[in-house]
Amino acid sequence: MLNNIHKPSDIKKLSIEELNALAQEIKLFLIESIEKTGGHLSSNLGTIELTLAMHYVFDTPNDTFVWDVGHQAYTHKVLTGRNDLMATLRQKDGLSGFTKRSESEHDAFGAGHSSTSISAALGIAIANKLQQKSDTSIAVIGDGALSGGMSFEALNHAGDTDANLLIILNDNDMSISNNVGALSKYLTRLISGKIYSTMKSKSLEFLERLPRVQKFAKRSEEHLKGMFLPGTLFEELGIDYFGPIDGHDISILIKTLQNLKNIENPRMLHIITKKGHGLEAAEQNPLKFHGISPPSSSSNNFPSYSKVFGEWLCNSAKNDERIIGITPAMSEGSGMVNFATDFPDRFIDVAIAEQHAVTLAGGMATKGLKPVVAIYSTFLQRGYDQFIHDIALQNLNVIFAIDRAGLVGADGATHAGIFDLSFLRCIPNIVILAPSSSVEMYMALNFSHNFDGPVCVRFPRGKSPIEEFVTDESIEIGKGNIVRTGKDIAIFAFGNMLEPALKASERINATVIDMRFVKPLDENLIIDTANNYKKLISIEDNTASGGAGSAINELLQSKNIKTPLHIIGVPDLVTEHGSQDELYGLYGLNEESIINASKI
Repeated sequence: MLNNIHKPSDIKKLSIEELNALAQEIKLFLIESIEKTGGHLSSNLGTIELTLAMHYVFDTPNDTFVWDVGHQAYTHKVLTGRNDLMATLRQKDGLSGFTKRSESEHDAFGAGHSSTSISAALGIAIANKLQQKSDTSIAVIGDGALSGGMSFEALNHAGDTDANLLIILNDNDMSISNNVGALSKYLTRLISGKIYSTMKSKSLEFLERLPRVQKFAKRSEEHLKGMFLPGTLFEELGIDYFGPIDGHDISILIKTLQNLKNIENPRMLHIITKKGHGLEAAEQNPLKFHGISPPSSSSNNFPSYSKVFGEWLCNSAKNDERIIGITPAMSEGSGMVNFATDFPDRFIDVAIAEQHAVTLAGGMATKGLKPVVAIYSTFLQRGYDQFIHDIALQNLNVIFAIDRAGLVGADGATHAGIFDLSFLRCIPNIVILAPSSSVEMYMALNFSHNFDGPVCVRFPRGKSPIEEFVTDESIEIGKGNIVRTGKDIAIFAFGNMLEPALKASERINATVIDMRFVKPLDENLIIDTANNYKKLISIEDNTASGGAGSAINELLQSKNIKTPLHIIGVPDLVTEHGSQDELYGLYGLNEESIINASKI
């Protein structure tokens, strides 16, 4: 059946039984496909029925689907003509792992970060209104993403409009008892239906002439609904609430969506789903199957940088009760699981709330604690204002462990951590380190622990080529390390770019310096090097614009030093997705680029 689905309209002629059979076929297809390519499995298994129902009832691209984060939209890709391309998912020049406007007219809005869908969908709905279009704008958001402050800002605005906006809350963190579920299902079908809506509208028209009665009736209605339905918050914001209903029951989903299609003011449908639905292992352990990697031929047992950080955090916390671990819903990805187990009272997961995480750490620091914020580089962007105002300007004692810095690979542009050096180094009072290995990282964290003030330690996704990394050693602030001495050419390497720098140096007999610090720079070492070599090269896994190389260039200019500097970094463009090695090669962050630069 799946082979006959080439566009969304192909499913509209199917019966409920056929749709259920198609759902099973898609489930098996996704499992088989994702096991080969890697990607988000649990979240996509949980939204198969919902996606089928949405495309059955609505008509994209006129009606628009805005998927929050976008990592649950694989079935959407399958139904919108990309079935044959799923084998290329997350591969270089293949399908994105998220929604992408340039990929399909059915992808209404690009995604990658959470909590954006309601804002974007509301924007589309208001635009439709201004352009006198009756199309429905639908936002699909998970219960986790709903915790983001941006979602509540959008909800607050939406409730003050008459926009044709449907919000589907995909709740996979609760269950419905049989009794409550049955009652809720009945009430939802009743209050989403035409009879109820018409009766309510006509009644309010009549009651407008009787203000006191109107108020009483309105309160009674809200009280009755509030007794059975968890939608009081949304109703108070001016958004009609319906649900919760079973998000895996295609028949109920279709009937409810058809009813809600006829309502043109902001409304929310609350559905209950199960991550990993239909695959027992994924249902039992949805976290493990949230994102899976394709088969790898690598057999090394090197630790990931995240694991190194996690071990440092645990080891340091044993001897310092001031240490608090904070994460915005990334405890597993950031290596904090053991810390959460060993120090539950000192572990804080603020959910998807990066801004709050940063300022929370600042508040704790004012009371003499040593907060450690574990955050992905791409997500730190969301807390930029808070970092400036609530940390740096007050010179507060907070450590930022910035994970997934640089090119991350298959997750693509939305997750690439290639801007942090550029947007951080302009901020006063902070120290920025870019360690080149797990040992260097451990020493950088030791330094951060002993330093009084805000410190950022940025490190890449992947594994360090060193197994033994635990050390009591630290490093001196602002001091680089000459790791190889050559002639005529000197290479300033930042972070994991030390490896290609060393490989290139063997071929061109260059000096290689592990810079360690981006801020403060080792100015004396840079000036001395510039005065004793004919050519300088810097390399970093950050955008070349405004990054570490730019900092070196600014120093040379201020000292009127004319030694030519060639800056190697990520070019000024939107990066693609692919493996890290492929992207390093594509953007010139490799041995060959250094050698070519030496010849210019």
